[in-house]
Amino acid sequence: MIHRLINLRVFRSFFKSASAGGFLLMFFVALSLLVANSPLGDDLELFLAKEVGYASASIGLRYPILLWVNDGLMAVFFLLVGLEIKRELLEGELSSLKQAALPIFGALGGVLAPALIFYGINAGEPTASGWGIPMATDIAFAIGILSILGNRLPLGLKIFLTALAIVDDLMAILVIAVFYSTELHLDYLLYAGGIMVLLIALNRFGVTSLLFYLVPGLVMWYCIHHSGVHATLAGVLTAFTIPTNQTSKESPLEKLEHALVNPVNFVIMPIFAFVNTNIRFEAGMVEGLVSPLGLGILLGLFLGKPLGILLFSWVSVRFRLSSLPAHVSWGQMAGVGMLAGIGFTMSIFIALLSFQEEAYQTNAKFAILMASLLSGMAGYLVLSRYARKRSKPASSRF
Repeated sequence: MIHRLINLRVFRSFFKSASAGGFLLMFFVALSLLVANSPLGDDLELFLAKEVGYASASIGLRYPILLWVNDGLMAVFFLLVGLEIKRELLEGELSSLKQAALPIFGALGGVLAPALIFYGINAGEPTASGWGIPMATDIAFAIGILSILGNRLPLGLKIFLTALAIVDDLMAILVIAVFYSTELHLDYLLYAGGIMVLLIALNRFGVTSLLFYLVPGLVMWYCIHHSGVHATLAGVLTAFTIPTNQTSKESPLEKLEHALVNPVNFVIMPIFAFVNTNIRFEAGMVEGLVSPLGLGILLGLFLGKPLGILLFSWVSVRFRLSSLPAHVSWGQMAGVGMLAGIGFTMSIFIALLSFQEEAYQTNAKFAILMASLLSGMAGYLVLSRYARKRSKPASSRF
């Protein structure tokens, strides 16, 4: 019972932080768009292209600032995601098949439907490789909008969205690792594998000091970065080896998660949004929304996400593989499905991996921005309608 209460407190703390981070993200997205379309736009691009770091004959760690953000800081973001996934699998909403079934089925539909829609539109086009773009859900934005409605929605709905987004992140990580890696260098992969074995051994021998995991994790990041697999995978792999426990005492995993939540939500994610949303509005961008690339992203996120989540969730409930959370209706599930169409951060991240051409990247980011805006507005309108219905009986008693 005590452990259950601790899990609920951890979830509420995470939800509160993520929702506040969502509002901060909105501010930095707007700021980035403002700077990109001002006289400072060129200066920002030059700054992000500036190379910093250390390089020698044997060690190469000198990269553009933009790459440090996307490969370095985002590895810390994925470290936090990995911690959340592991905690949910062992202790939280994904710890039993019955609890995990609904968000797993929902996330599976929310990944497959957008990818199929995008690929169906872009098959045979040079942009077909971007099929992974509309698969992702931005948990900070989605929870930020959901939190505006406060306690007028069932807690189970918020837990479902959080678990769905976590499973969604896990699937996105697998897609990035398998489909968006460059030419592989087996020697560095072997080095990274050796470090992973070391971390697992430390876990098995009961080592609890985080320093013994984070320092090798940094070395593993370097090896994976040079292996051709995207370096952010190192964050997830390191997270999976961090020890946890089944008692009320704070585990190393929970300690690290609590230490990272605020820096990730209030520093790393706003920085990522600021440096990657710098879209310069130009003639023809709106027309680009009806190109195969633009349509694939728009329809994938705005329609594919809610349809896939609803369909797969309904099938799992219909065949008694799962059940709806208490006091949650299918209409509310539809609203959450729409919020899941906010793919912003992860979608932009996958877009950058999908295309080398700047024009494709810019069109993709603009389509992601529009699709996320439409999904957020639609989800809020649907859920606010059900929130008003839910609050009427309570208000009539006063």
